[in-house]
Order: sequence, then structure tokens, then C-alpha cells
Amino acid sequence: MDTIPPQHGKLAIVTGGNRGLGLEIALALAGSGAQLILACRDLDKAAYAIGQIRARHPRAEVEAMQLDVADLASIRHFSEAFDSRYDRLDLLIHNAAAIMVPQGRTVDGFETHFGTNHLGPFALTGLLLPKLQAAPAARIVNMASLAHRLTAGLDTGDPQLERRAYKSMDAYGRSKLAALLFTFELTRRVKREHSGILAVAAHPGYAATNLDIGGIFLRWSTRLFAQPPARGALPALHAATATDVRSGDYFGPGGFKELSGLPKRVECSAEARDPMAAARLWELSERLTGVRYL
Repeated sequence: MDTIPPQHGKLAIVTGGNRGLGLEIALALAGSGAQLILACRDLDKAAYAIGQIRARHPRAEVEAMQLDVADLASIRHFSEAFDSRYDRLDLLIHNAAAIMVPQGRTVDGFETHFGTNHLGPFALTGLLLPKLQAAPAARIVNMASLAHRLTAGLDTGDPQLERRAYKSMDAYGRSKLAALLFTFELTRRVKREHSGILAVAAHPGYAATNLDIGGIFLRWSTRLFAQPPARGALPALHAATATDVRSGDYFGPGGFKELSGLPKRVECSAEARDPMAAARLWELSERLTGVRYL
């Protein structure tokens, strides 16, 4: 899939839509006719991204709304502002992420990767759920990563990584494992409620984004071998728009080791599909965020 179906009449939120994969997702959705909200922490950067979108698609319906997915107060403020202006939401793409950052905490005291990449999307989805339910066939797309296979595992008894030596790749992979557990548990719950919402996950393979992370070797290998962001965005776009998508699907690049190529359904680790682990994570997420749903 290198083109997407028409999206006229659909309203989409792309978190972190001002750069990298998020901007490429936004560009493609705007070109297909979707009405877009770029949910971004920095509104100046979002305004610049909107200029790029309109330069390529002059008739694009696109605006920016402020959102920091690493801040529960910001998430609540965003959801309240959205709720006051819109009666439905067709597409929610959780793209904003912390990627292999140094050890730190969010403003709410959560380990940075776990708070940004899982707890933020969990809270935002729950708060926007009534608007998603109001759409005829809404989709939620969670961004995962090949790194979910590299983590030492998800210990819900140690959500802030206080009992182990901190490694940024492990913390990142752990947060992306949480994103998959959340996707599949959400799928089970919406099916029990006979909801038409699709919960789907995607990963970009080895994409040339965030070129400033990691050591010298990682940065150079990314520049030399990674696929461009527009290509890395295709699995998420497929998950968001393709007609053959089922709730609980997971998409990634179809090439060697899922590093590059056109989208296809891909497999994940056994832990990511563990319903007991997902139930434990769900209970923890509700407790830490204060957001309860389904």
C-alpha cells in the first residue's frame, strides 16, 4: 500500500504531527481529504508544520491544538477543549513519543518513556472515548516498535524502573510493549461492548527519524540504512485507513526483518499477546492516570 483511500468527511487527531513520522502521516491524511488536528506540545512548531501541509495541499483542513502527552493535566485540558468543539472523532493516531531519552520523570512522576508512550495515550484514549464511540467506525492507532522484543519485560510492580539499572533502550522497548498490550486489551474490551471502534497497532521499521538520538554509530547507521520517514509512516497509515483492517491487527514493513518495505500484518512477542499481563497493565494504568473506561 503506497496510497490510501479517500478520507473526506473524517476527523483525525495526530499527536506529535509537527515532525518526522507524525508530519508524514498528517501530510498523507490531508492529501486524502481528512480534516486534521495536529496535537502538539509546541504550537509554533505546529504552525510551521501546518504551513508545510498547506504548501502541498492548499485546500487542507488542518489546525493545531496544544497537547503534551507527558502531562496528565495537559491531556485533560486538550480533551475538554476538543469535547467542547467537536461531536465525534473518527481517527486517533498516537504518534508522539519519547525515544531512548536519558533517565527522567514526567511532570506527574512517571518514568519518561512509560509516561509518554503508554500512560499518556491510555489517558487520552479514555477521555476521548465518547467522541470515538459517536463516530460510525472510529479507529485508534497505537505506535509500537521492533524494540518491544528487546526489553527485559514489563514489570507492573516496578512501573518507574526503580529496582533495576536504567537502560534507555530497555525503557523504550518496555513502553512499546505496553502500547501493544494496551491495543490488544482495548480490542477485547470494545468487542465485549459490541463497539464498532477498531484498536490497531503499527510500527515503522527502521525509519530515519530522530537522527539526534543514540551514539555516533547509531546515528550514522540510521542516516545510511534507514528508510525515509514517508515510507516509515505507511504501516500506521494502512492501519488507519485500509479497508481490510481488523481490530487487534498489528502492521509493520513487509521487507527483511520488518526493517523496511510496504505494510503487512506482522507478529509480535508472546508477552504482547498475554491477556493476563494486559489486564495487570490496564489496572495499573487506570490507577496511575485516574482515567477509567469500558
